[in-house]
Amino acid sequence: MRLLFLTPGTGSYYCGVCMRDNALVRELCRQGHDAMLLPLYLPLTLEEAAATPGAPVFFGGLNVYLQQKFPWFRHAPRWVDRLLDDPRLLSWLGRFSGMTQGPEIGALTYSMLRGEDGAQAKEVDKLVEWIRAGQNADKRDGSGIERQGRPDAVWLSTGLLVGVARRIQTELGVPVFCSLQGEDSFLDGLPEPWRTRCWEEAGRRCAELRGLVAPSRFYAERMRGLLGLEAGKVAVVPNGMSLEGYEGARGGASEERGTGGGGVVGYLARFCEGKGLGAVVDAFVELRRRGRVPGVRLECAGTMSAGDEAYLELQKAKLRAAGLERDAAFHPNVSREEKVDFLRGLSLLSVPASYGEAFGLYLIEAMACGVPVVQPRTAAFEEIVQETGGGELVEGFGAETLAAGWEALLLDPARARALGEAGARAVRERYAMERMAERFARFSRGGLGLEGGQ
Repeated sequence: MRLLFLTPGTGSYYCGVCMRDNALVRELCRQGHDAMLLPLYLPLTLEEAAATPGAPVFFGGLNVYLQQKFPWFRHAPRWVDRLLDDPRLLSWLGRFSGMTQGPEIGALTYSMLRGEDGAQAKEVDKLVEWIRAGQNADKRDGSGIERQGRPDAVWLSTGLLVGVARRIQTELGVPVFCSLQGEDSFLDGLPEPWRTRCWEEAGRRCAELRGLVAPSRFYAERMRGLLGLEAGKVAVVPNGMSLEGYEGARGGASEERGTGGGGVVGYLARFCEGKGLGAVVDAFVELRRRGRVPGVRLECAGTMSAGDEAYLELQKAKLRAAGLERDAAFHPNVSREEKVDFLRGLSLLSVPASYGEAFGLYLIEAMACGVPVVQPRTAAFEEIVQETGGGELVEGFGAETLAAGWEALLLDPARARALGEAGARAVRERYAMERMAERFARFSRGGLGLEGGQ
């Protein structure tokens, strides 16, 4: 099959969705499909080799902003667009998180969802023209990238991109599918009236798609309700991960990390409040206060943008006040190899994201290394832990609750090891990227009909 994937880039830091999509497209190509990944807004920052090296950036972030702010740019010559879409410029601008923040983000999001009726209609034109021109499979664009013929299906990596779908389906006759993940927290964070307008427009546009998938049963049902979609419109296709480099990578609790060695509690996610970094720091302070696991350390790794630096400093200040600054370490924007090494050094992983996580790729990454997880019984966490047997669930996000859950596992290394081994087996059986790619290809052929991602 010829499959075209559209995913938003970050320009300067690692994004779980970008890395998942890149690994998915690479695996689809390995399985014999003609799959291509195109970035939107900003170039992709990846921990693996790019699935589609040299791919042009569509809906360049600077053009999108200027067309929203200044009507003249909606009619600017194409040579101006090309200058503003230079990947080097966009990567530099991506270092400043303010590009996607601020009071104007609501109006901009609404305009993007409206697609051909929004301020960025010219960008929709360029994308549709590029796909149409690709029907000549021998044609190459200015970057030298080899063009596909007419795709059999187009995939959007988030419902926030649904504004491009209508014209692709109606003018090109190509079915458009969408993978839902993370839209709820973003849209719910918009100020009114944009929050309501965006949800309504997203619902109308998503109803027109050939099919939608979500990475968990929890998120499928949540988004179906929020978007006002009919029953059965959203199928479940769990996220997967590339196991390359994880073979033989075994961390998790060991005898020396039991009561004598203390152990290492880990966190792997963006350094921000919503992912639960502050809750982890508070729980670590509580764990050390309890004194039953002396010498235990806290190690945190994950994405950090310029806008996250102030929040991280607040967490470091809490550790200093408790006299624990030297017992914790933070590793921002680690490479893939550094991430695997980081996970191998953990006794357990805990990421108490509070906003209703759609999946939690970090959980299966830890399990792939034999590291058990301790998670609140909420959102998709309960599904993943129960289906893998790779961790423990606790009730709530409080420091005492998390600390008690960590403590119980650190004091029982045999239990922790058994959970880690069960999680590692389950990841290889259920969440390997090979399975995810097979499911996406099958779904692309038949649309709706996958029950529970099978």
